[in-house]
Amino acid sequence: MIRRSTLLAAAAALSASLLGAHAHAQAKEQFFPVLVYRTGAYAPNGTPWANGFIDYLKLTNARGGINGVKIIWEECEFGYATDRGVECYERLKGKHGGATMFQPLSTGVTFALTEKAPIDKIPVITVGYGRSESQDGGIFKWNFPLAGTYWVAADVLIQHIAKQEGGFDKLKGKKIALVYHDSPFGKEPIPLLQERAAMHGFQLNLLPVAHPGVEQKSTWLQIRQQRPDYVLLWGWGVMNATALKEAQAVGYPREKMYGVWWAGSEPDVKDVGMGAKGYNAVAMQHGAEPNAPFIKEILEKVHAKGQGTGPREEVGSVLYVRGAISAMLAVEGVRAAQERFGKGKVMTGEQVRWGLENLNLTQAKLDALGFKGVMRPISTSCQDHMGSAWARIHTWDGTKWVFTSDWYQADEQIIRPMVRAAADRYAAEKKIQRRTPQDCQS
Repeated sequence: MIRRSTLLAAAAALSASLLGAHAHAQAKEQFFPVLVYRTGAYAPNGTPWANGFIDYLKLTNARGGINGVKIIWEECEFGYATDRGVECYERLKGKHGGATMFQPLSTGVTFALTEKAPIDKIPVITVGYGRSESQDGGIFKWNFPLAGTYWVAADVLIQHIAKQEGGFDKLKGKKIALVYHDSPFGKEPIPLLQERAAMHGFQLNLLPVAHPGVEQKSTWLQIRQQRPDYVLLWGWGVMNATALKEAQAVGYPREKMYGVWWAGSEPDVKDVGMGAKGYNAVAMQHGAEPNAPFIKEILEKVHAKGQGTGPREEVGSVLYVRGAISAMLAVEGVRAAQERFGKGKVMTGEQVRWGLENLNLTQAKLDALGFKGVMRPISTSCQDHMGSAWARIHTWDGTKWVFTSDWYQADEQIIRPMVRAAADRYAAEKKIQRRTPQDCQS
């Protein structure tokens, strides 16, 4: 007969073994919080981004994780409201061993988190949005506006318009109107456009539109009266389709309209259809990419198994792809951190910050990840938290987005001094010291 004490000892050993296995499994999970807005006025644009983001995390797990470390995630709905976005951050930052990073998809929330990230030691990734001066890693240690800022977008748009006109000298005397969302997001390009206006002699007209952007009649009456040569649209959500409909109503040519990359996706034009034909937008490197290798892999390894986050037909659309790119950059930040701090280990936010600051996504690496033809290389450093300043233009042909320009590189001779000056002003206001060479190595 087996003694009761022996049974108890065996049970205790088994329990300890199971607990150890569970702890080991827990230790192999990297937590990605996901701030989303699937409700409210901005849901049609926020939803495909979130679906692309989460589908790429699922694809990463299907590929075996990040050197064996599986990703777990949790969504928090904030409806594009800054206060609710900050609440989501506070709710999620300490969960599951601590947040890897945050990607708020909101410039307003980014401004708020810029104050919190250095205290909590959690990086904030803002792919194509956020504070333009946060490119300066010497001041903004925890911010990463990877792949482009609003100053990059604005600079490329002015370069393209100048090319259309036959040179920068031809911009003198032209009128360019900026129709912008009256928020930190919409105001971001103004300093760069003012700088370019002073350089080239064009007149910049600023036309703010109140949230959420459904009332624009007075704005477009002004445009009809002022007759600008070009209109730049810095909108998001329902504001974009409304602008295109109002332009159609007052007879403003859509081919003279250029949107930021958040005003250049399918939800912005699909309800306007042929009425939006000829409308242009700067593309944050990528456009709609239904034939990209990673998209085909998501369809095969995620959607074909019934695990897709959203509808299959949106996979490969502009904002879906941007969400996937945003997730990929975060994943590769973790991978870069593992190269220094231990392959196959869960990384802390502080370690991931180092990885994001030392990203070196060569074309070969991007191609291997399935982004061939979608993106150009990204390489960050202590001083440059953006890593790439390339973009191109795509145009709505009535049914789909089509690339209509070669690649442009934003003029760093203009942008870098602006970034430095703005970062120094922020540092003086917040009493922050610029990072030392030693800190850059840490």
